[in-house]
Amino acid sequence: MHGQPLIWVLTDDRAGNVAQALGVAEALGRDFKTVPIRYNPLARLPNALTGASLIGLAPETRMTFGPPWPDVVIAAGRRTGPIARWIKKNAGKAVILAQIMNPGRRGAEDFDLIVVPRHDCERPAGDAPNVMRVTGAPHRLTKERLASAADAWRGRIKAVPKPLIALIVGGATRRKPFPADLARTLAAEVSRVAEREGGTVLLASSRRTGAAAEQAMKAAVSGPHQLRPHHAFFWSAGGDNPYFGYLALADAIVVTGDSVSMCSEACATSAPVYIYAPDGMVAPKHARLHRHLYGGGFARPFRSILGGEFERWTHPPLNAAGEVAQKIDDLIRRRFG
Repeated sequence: MHGQPLIWVLTDDRAGNVAQALGVAEALGRDFKTVPIRYNPLARLPNALTGASLIGLAPETRMTFGPPWPDVVIAAGRRTGPIARWIKKNAGKAVILAQIMNPGRRGAEDFDLIVVPRHDCERPAGDAPNVMRVTGAPHRLTKERLASAADAWRGRIKAVPKPLIALIVGGATRRKPFPADLARTLAAEVSRVAEREGGTVLLASSRRTGAAAEQAMKAAVSGPHQLRPHHAFFWSAGGDNPYFGYLALADAIVVTGDSVSMCSEACATSAPVYIYAPDGMVAPKHARLHRHLYGGGFARPFRSILGGEFERWTHPPLNAAGEVAQKIDDLIRRRFG
């Protein structure tokens, strides 16, 4: 290798995977190339069957692979694992593979770094030397992005009383619904906290929230005669999404516990973070994530502010992407000088 390493970031059709891979690549602070990935139905096969191959790729994506081959490949998610291994096998040179999330046992030794979120696997011991554990998920929400979002949105929500309480809402997952009654209860409880403190709710829904849940929350935060101070973005209505702006400007953040990425991004700020996850709402892996965030001092359960005082506490920003990027940078320096 001469000069800077050539870095490929594999980006597929899952926004969460892409955000994690790009977050790490951006934190690395080196130039990189994004390589869009499109799959065919064979990508659903277990990695143990596909091996180091491009068998799961659409023909148009296969045609994009060729020299100059990368020195580093950063990817996330199970389906990118066989592709990364195929690149390393066919490049004809040393290639560093950094994989976010476990690609499976078969071929694991081909990866120089496998980043496993602690909530995905709770094995107490036995990790291989190339496995790195992180809390939460890598993301793209840096200090600079937060500052930029604050500048962009400060003037648009300045005429509301403080404290500003951001309510960041996910929605239904594959195994857990997000009914309108639950959404109404959540929004009403956050609104009561805001009223108690003389503040304002900043409500942002997401792609998974659903129209019925949005309508229920809209009624709850508005209150009688639309008098409750609030600022809201509803995904179904479209428009400029203030999500990052809300996180940047909030004096406290309430986030639903059904999203690893939203919980991790909320904790990227230094504001108090409260996770809303009543019994039965979330899957076991999400509950494990919450325990790790509570134990690390990054967040607290939502119920802790329902009957108590609005406490101004802070925490170090959660930045798994930076931790992973540092590890990759060390690998690059050791491998290439």
